[in-house]
Amino acid sequence: MGLIGGTALSTVAMPEAIAAGRTQVSAKAQTPPVRLSREDNAFLEDLTRRGCMFFIEQADPVSGQVLDRAANKVSTGDFDKDRSIASIAATGFGISALCVADRRRYMPTEQVKTRVQATLQFHLNKLPHQHGFLFHFNNVRTGEPFGFSEVSSIDTAIFLCGALTCRAYFNDGTPEGTAIGELATQLYDRVDWQWMLNGGDTFAMGWRPASGFIRSRWNHYCELMMLYLLAIGSKTHPVDPITWDAFTRPPMVYDEYSYIGGADPLFVHQFSHAWFDFANKRDAYANYFENSVTATEAHKAFCLSLGRGYSDDYWGVSASDWEHGYVAWGGPPLMGPVNGSVVPSAAAGSLPFLPAQCIQTLRAMKDRFGVDAWGRYGFCDAFHPELLWYDPDVLGIDLGIGVLMAENLRTGLIWKTFMQNPEPVAAMQLCGFQSE
Repeated sequence: MGLIGGTALSTVAMPEAIAAGRTQVSAKAQTPPVRLSREDNAFLEDLTRRGCMFFIEQADPVSGQVLDRAANKVSTGDFDKDRSIASIAATGFGISALCVADRRRYMPTEQVKTRVQATLQFHLNKLPHQHGFLFHFNNVRTGEPFGFSEVSSIDTAIFLCGALTCRAYFNDGTPEGTAIGELATQLYDRVDWQWMLNGGDTFAMGWRPASGFIRSRWNHYCELMMLYLLAIGSKTHPVDPITWDAFTRPPMVYDEYSYIGGADPLFVHQFSHAWFDFANKRDAYANYFENSVTATEAHKAFCLSLGRGYSDDYWGVSASDWEHGYVAWGGPPLMGPVNGSVVPSAAAGSLPFLPAQCIQTLRAMKDRFGVDAWGRYGFCDAFHPELLWYDPDVLGIDLGIGVLMAENLRTGLIWKTFMQNPEPVAAMQLCGFQSE
């Protein structure tokens, strides 16, 4: 499927009923004022276009499911036939990225609508589920869950964020747009959030057919915010807003930086922020946008403190591939075998939080290592130049967070679109968010 070059923007009409339902909390995204140079914009355009290409080319055209990973050093956009594992999280990022692809005219609008509608239909009618929750990993063509896969609460939430983004973006009065909206609503409305609480006040991480609920719970601050807010805002199976107070918010202190967090990779401060607009708002506990700014500052300072080749032009480690497989690593505090590798999605996913610093390191890494680290879909997932190791693959979720955050930095598109949905707005109100 070909791409259309250029960056011209198209206009998408939003239904008056939703627009009229906005409140102070859901006012237009308060994107921090950022001045980007022509060179910065050109770089971000290339990064965005290449990332969107992954979600266009590495999705099955029938199921719409996106491969969990694919080869990056390829010359054509052929589907990676050596891979069969799709992830619902990659698909959630992917259908959100299709909205970016449409707005920037990388792909004809009718083709985008057809792809989104097919994806939502497949996930609603053919993909196995439990009480509306989806299996994490599935066969990209058939949708059959892999034996190692769990029914995942957080990955279902990521997929639903993508579906609701498409519902708002394509709510343009056309038959295709109406169908997309109805499918997204059905997918969201069928989720029985109470079931995933499993009798507790925090969500289980998932469920397995052979053993039942996973014992681990989403009980401390991380990427879980989207999960709780979607559940609280549900019109069909809502949970009590008191669950927003049930997870802990551990205080973190590193050097001069104090913020809410945990011993988790950097992406936990990014993922919910790809869709929910937390800028210039706070609840009883924090301004979570500013919290992510501080967490990113602390992470950069942590990387530089290690030595190991890190500098202002080379920093950022988040859950990713490394030479020996997949690892959750980073800091502070030190997690995993951080050895001087860099993970480009760490900076790309924090673009709205530290624009100048993240663009600096991303551009510098492309300029210095681009021959080896840059491919058809942008940066490879991770690399370690001193060891002459460059990941041959890209990962859908890591490309996805970069695409969405780059677009949010430039235009606020995903924030403004997702927050047209009344359910996230209502959930944030119920959780006590107020504009600052």
